[in-house]
Amino acid sequence: MFDKFIEKRKDEMIDSLSSIIAFPSVSVETNNINEPFGTDCNAVLKYVLDLGKRLGFRTKNIDGYCGYIEFGEGDELVGIIGHLDVVPADDNWSFPPFKATIKDNKIYGRGAIDDKGPVIASLYAMKAVMDTIKIHKRVRLILGLNEEKDWKCIEYYKKHEELPTVGFSPDADFPCIYAEKGLLNVHINQRLSDMPDIKIVKIDTNNNAINVVPKFCSIKLETQNVNKELINFIQNTIAEKKLNIKCLVQNNTITIESYGKSAHAAHPDLGINAISNALILLNDIYSYTNINFPILNFFNKFINIEHNGKSLAIDCADESGSLTLNVGTLSLENNTISIRLNLRIPVNTNIDNICNSFNIIIDKHYDKKLTVSFSGIKSPLYIDKNNNLVQTLCNIFNNYTNSKEEPIAIGGATYARAFNNCISFGANFPGDTDMCHQVDEFISIDKFILSSKIYAKAIYELTK
Repeated sequence: MFDKFIEKRKDEMIDSLSSIIAFPSVSVETNNINEPFGTDCNAVLKYVLDLGKRLGFRTKNIDGYCGYIEFGEGDELVGIIGHLDVVPADDNWSFPPFKATIKDNKIYGRGAIDDKGPVIASLYAMKAVMDTIKIHKRVRLILGLNEEKDWKCIEYYKKHEELPTVGFSPDADFPCIYAEKGLLNVHINQRLSDMPDIKIVKIDTNNNAINVVPKFCSIKLETQNVNKELINFIQNTIAEKKLNIKCLVQNNTITIESYGKSAHAAHPDLGINAISNALILLNDIYSYTNINFPILNFFNKFINIEHNGKSLAIDCADESGSLTLNVGTLSLENNTISIRLNLRIPVNTNIDNICNSFNIIIDKHYDKKLTVSFSGIKSPLYIDKNNNLVQTLCNIFNNYTNSKEEPIAIGGATYARAFNNCISFGANFPGDTDMCHQVDEFISIDKFILSSKIYAKAIYELTK
């Protein structure tokens, strides 16, 4: 019913996506009441709302925190919840991250799949339904600007606007998501009041986001005793442990440059953690020189990614998967070194139990030499596989693609968990490499258009 309409709009859809990729909309929290998440996020929101208006929809900018695009009439509200903010992009891309590049039938650019592409696919799906049939419910595309960080945009929306009665978030995978793991950020800190002979003077991780597997980490050390034995030890350790690390020596400084592979923190196994590898080497250096460094000891015993979190003495795995851990950031500020971790926690595991485990370990083994705090706590989402919404969306996908896929569980967090009777639906297809948060992020043009057709069918079914 809607396929031909969307096919005719293909070039327009590609142009619209290319236009919004050009906004470097990394969310930055500000004190500007007109631009709470920065100039770029404000600009991309205005652009998309203007686009919605030109397409004939009702639109609203909600105090710069978020916005919506809507059509239809009726008491019930169907929500489609996406976001326009993106994670940062480093300079290692093959293409300009904030200028859409079309090559090999793919659109490259930061946000292409997470979540600007799916937002545009949803918008034109709404246009197809609006211009083709009359519906008796309202459909609202809600546009967030702080999804990649603290979700303050969606919290603001929920305080000030109507909540959908049913809906989906186009921000994960097809056929549909029935379970999303819980989220927890853990902050481990050590005050460097008595800095050892080998002094950490600078740390650089290219401003890596906590929900991204870091691909670079540089640690500069200063010591009065840069001897041949220490340098040989470092080089031998790098070789023996097969770490992709360079060791640069100049006068009384040693700089460790660790290189990895970025990935979404929900899938740390798909990346190579540059911070973890740097900390492994750093721990060996201090152990070799008989220097006790509590935060490195903690990392080596309880966090080292090879343990996959199991050293926390919590056996937590269920149908949603096992506990995963990403060492997301490492910093040195105000004479305090901090490691920040991003955990994805199985749906049947109590997040408070995980927090208690960290507190017990710190209290028992580190005698106030370390402190721990928590942030970014998000409860899991779980809806029974036989739920009508789950079955409806899953069947729509399978019918369109002639598939027999089953609903799945993920480690990622989408806006679906912010609302009742809402799940995540696309836009990654089964078998696709997850390009979210990765270098050279892209969306296949064919699947971009196909996802729009699937979303149009979903809107039609949810508004019956």
